[in-house]
Amino acid sequence: MLPKINQMLYYQIASSDADETKIEYKSRIADIKEDGYYIEYPLNEQTGRLKRLFLGEELSMYMLSEDGVKHYFDSHVLGFIDDGVRLVRIRIPSPDQITKVQRRSFLRVPAELELAVKLNKHSSFVCKTDDVGGGGISFLCDGSTDLKREQAIESWMLIPYKNGTIEHAGFAGEVVRVVQLDTGRKQVMLKFTKITDLDRQKIIRYCFERQLDFRNR
Repeated sequence: MLPKINQMLYYQIASSDADETKIEYKSRIADIKEDGYYIEYPLNEQTGRLKRLFLGEELSMYMLSEDGVKHYFDSHVLGFIDDGVRLVRIRIPSPDQITKVQRRSFLRVPAELELAVKLNKHSSFVCKTDDVGGGGISFLCDGSTDLKREQAIESWMLIPYKNGTIEHAGFAGEVVRVVQLDTGRKQVMLKFTKITDLDRQKIIRYCFERQLDFRNR
């Protein structure tokens, strides 16, 4: 069962903020083309407010069949158009990626990867990630580091794979939450606002490798 034009999609958005991933949004499919589904901007049913999406964000979605059965699939944001009506272009799932079994959570794994963070032209630092995923990361930094919610930063991350190769992934992000830890350090949760599909795939590949390691233990 593939979605159709005018069908409603319900979904959650991947985020470093656990509370944000619990919010359910809905969008109507306005158009279907070879390069993706074109959906309306997400609507938060609880607040009635529209949600801004960013390129590369992961979406855990489901649609309802006529008999009320939920069909789940994963997608991500490919782009945007504004031709009188603002629409979001998302990836089309293949039929075998649509299932009646709900995806419990976004693929996110604990990982200590080297991360370079640039706050502005005159301020940058190196630290380690706490966890990583296709939609964002969290990292640990010195407690004196001045970081605030909604602050924009640029980062570069080293990604080692099981075959011994190392890749670099660069991205821009927005601070979702800053937590002061008992150790005196800060945990910073970041969602991607600008990342190439290639770099996002590098991160997702690493997450899958890590997940397999955990399962084999």
